[in-house]
Formats: sequence, C-alpha cells, structure tokens
Amino acid sequence: MVRYAIDHGVNYIDTAYPYHNGESEPFVGRALADGYRERVHLATKLPSWLIKSREDMDKYLDEQLERLITDHIDFYLVHGLTRQFWETLSKLGVTQFLDSAIENGRIRYAGFSFHDNTKVFKKIVKAYNWTFAQIQYNFMDEDYQAGKAGLKYAAKKGLGIVVMEPIRGGLLAKEITGISEIWQKAKTSHQPAEWALRWVWNHPDVTVVLSGMSTPDQVRQNVSLAETGLPDSLKKKELALFRKVRKELSKRILIPCTGCRYCMPCPHGVSIPECFEFYNRGHMYEDEEQTRQIYSMFLGGFFDGNPNYASLCKECGKCEEKCPQGLPIREDLKKVVEYLGK
Repeated sequence: MVRYAIDHGVNYIDTAYPYHNGESEPFVGRALADGYRERVHLATKLPSWLIKSREDMDKYLDEQLERLITDHIDFYLVHGLTRQFWETLSKLGVTQFLDSAIENGRIRYAGFSFHDNTKVFKKIVKAYNWTFAQIQYNFMDEDYQAGKAGLKYAAKKGLGIVVMEPIRGGLLAKEITGISEIWQKAKTSHQPAEWALRWVWNHPDVTVVLSGMSTPDQVRQNVSLAETGLPDSLKKKELALFRKVRKELSKRILIPCTGCRYCMPCPHGVSIPECFEFYNRGHMYEDEEQTRQIYSMFLGGFFDGNPNYASLCKECGKCEEKCPQGLPIREDLKKVVEYLGK
C-alpha cells in the first residue's frame, strides 16, 4: 500500500514514535527500502511526553533514525504540543536541540504538531524559527484548537501547513442518516470522504493533507482524488452544501458546551470540555464504539500518566459555579460515564 501510494504520486510519509504501539516507525523503515526512501519526504515526531532531559531529545531522535533505517529525517515535529508540554520542553532546551539536529544533518526542517487553543498556537509559532506546523482541520473543526485563525496566522508567517484529521478519524467518511441526502443534492456525485478531503484541499494556505488509509481501495481512491484536490476548486453551490451538513450535524449536539474552559481546572482532574466533546461526537456521527476508544486513549493518561475521565467527578460543584452557560455539569458528566464508560 505504501509503495503503491508513492508510485502514484504521494511524496510525504508521516509517522511517529508511539504509533501502532511503537511498530509504525520500524514498519515505515522497511516499507521505504529498495529505493523508496529517496523518493519521499519523511516526517516523524519527538515524543514530547517522554522527554525528561535535554539528553532524552538526542536519545529518541537517534533511536528513530535507527528504526527508520535512515541517516536523516526530512520533517521533524515536536509531537502534540500543548501549553504545558511547550513550557516543559522550552525549559529543557528543545529549540537548542532542534538547531543542533539541523546543523549536524540529522533533521532538515523543524516543525510541531498541535493540540491546544489558538492563543497558545500563536505563542509557539512566534517562539522559534519553525518551517511548518501540523494542525487538525476539517469542515467540522474550522474553529477547533488552532483553527482557521491559527492556519491564517501561521501561513502569513511563512510556515508550511500540514493538516491532520481531514476526515475526522474517518467519521466524515461515514454514510450518516440525514447527511448523505444533503450530499446527493450536488450536481456531481462524490463519496463523503471525497467531499471532506476536497474541502481541506480547497484552502490555498494548506500545504499538505495527511490521510490515514487502511485498505488498498482507500489508497487507490485517495491518490485518484488528489488529482482534483486543488485550491479554490469548489464552487459556491458546493460550499453551501458544507454549511448545510455542518448545520445538520451541529443540531445533534446534546450538551451545549462552548469549550470556554471557565470550569477548568477541575480539582479532581476531569477534563470537562473534552468529556462533553467526545460525548457529543459519538452522537453526532453515530459512532459510539470508535468514540469510546479515542476517549479512552486521549483522556486515559496516555500522554502524561494522568487520567481525566468523567468518572473522576466527585460532584463538588465548583465547575457549575463558574460555567457561564449555567450547564448542569455534574449531571452531564454522569451521562458521559454512562455512554463512554469509566
């Protein structure tokens, strides 16, 4: 599958230290043998949450070079930056590490992937001479995390933009009741996945779009779609369909949390806005099983060892005192527990 993609024009391969329980990098190294390594730009990421010292940065990069069977990484990202990770890594000297790794040829270009708000994103962009940034962006997440404002800001600063989750983990590729009928109103028939990808490709500020592909058919479909995935290629009537789909899906939000985070921090460690986001996500996209898996990973302490589940709620009520929406947060968290588990 990897080699078919490269043979048909894919030239950017993205992996990371923890993917597939640590097996992704060794796999990619094997897949890029026989001359394929020279045909692609290879990207992997420094595991931010595992870094405890400046020496750790060199240790993990050297291990990654070994696992990938290469002497350099083309595009090296600091993985999954949040405010907390950035503050910790800055104190440990991550910018000096990146400078050194570029100077000695172990990496060519430095970037970061991101999971926080726009304010934090802009702060990190200004903090170092980055070549590129990787953000989550799709037609349902236009204002999520870095969002459109972050995209525009980074592009104006001259950064390349790599987009992850263009199909929202596959959710936007599903045939969803009430949504498929909207797409069918278009003059040209496309699968939901194609609509989602074309929306991202339509943005001139986007440099490259990542897409996780699980079957040979998906690879063939995606490399074919990329032929028409051009900036400003969507017509006004097609863009109107996206607005209708977004409006219809937004109606399915059951807990109207705006993500303002006034309720945070929770004294018992609950990531309240994220709990509500996952709850709403499962209902919006009719996908309880996948949502439960992602909820378990992202709020289960995978990155920092500290779980943030809804079931940690002790019903102290401090969050409700601060909520500008007046949400019954304690009762809503019980719904999350019932739906997504402990």
